[in-house]
Amino acid sequence: MRVGYIRLMVEIGGAKFGGERLALIAGPCVAESLDLCRQIAETMRSICARFDIPYVFKASFDKANRSSGASRRGPGIDAGLEVLSRIRSEFDLPVTTDVHEPSQCAPVAEVVDLLQIPAFLCRQTDLLEAAARTGRAVNVKKGQFLAPEDCKNIVVKLESAGCNQILLTERGTTFGYRALIVDMAGIPVMRSFGCPVVFDATHSAQRPGALGDQTGGHRESIPTMASAAVAAGVDAIFMEVHPDPENAWSDAATQWPLGQAEALLRSLVRIRQALRDS
Repeated sequence: MRVGYIRLMVEIGGAKFGGERLALIAGPCVAESLDLCRQIAETMRSICARFDIPYVFKASFDKANRSSGASRRGPGIDAGLEVLSRIRSEFDLPVTTDVHEPSQCAPVAEVVDLLQIPAFLCRQTDLLEAAARTGRAVNVKKGQFLAPEDCKNIVVKLESAGCNQILLTERGTTFGYRALIVDMAGIPVMRSFGCPVVFDATHSAQRPGALGDQTGGHRESIPTMASAAVAAGVDAIFMEVHPDPENAWSDAATQWPLGQAEALLRSLVRIRQALRDS
């Protein structure tokens, strides 16, 4: 099967990625509780409706790559999928979550609209093929160790296994110890493989392992990087948001405050509109 260099539109539960509008994937890092997810889904759905932003809700049922084995990982697959199912039905939103093993793909695909492949697992052929075979759209986060050009191999693996609804996500590149940088020139390279490109604004602000047994980061850099990514032509933004980031179960240093989400998205939509008008 030929890699599609023209296809740039992916529709996920009615949310279009790759069109004129900037799309959004957002939610808490971990599905800490149904009440928390409801609060975030309701708030973000309302904001996105005002700005005409296609929106997919995200929450993880398990964070299998925590810095410390003692860190909280999440509610587990059964409880996590129940939360996602409730959010999907109650708020009429498409939803997504991570999968870490091939055996998780089929049961997760029964609940979610989009399967997400974590960056550390982006080259795991068995996992990619299992995700592709579900018939769901697949979002692959580019590993911190990959060049943008290497994403072509990811696309080929997915297409060869029958998936043609593919998103690629830029989430920063390792730059020495405990530091990430974002190569904005890589965004058009990733788009050249025919897939909408998402920019992960919150994980790109991380400083892996910087707190010893936890990942640190610079939350204040998120607006600058997100603005630059929109100006560089990304099709969507990924953000982890939380009403109380400092007490979040995971990624406390870089989750974006829920109360500040509207102001940030307003700014990003204006940049997108300026590009369309230029």
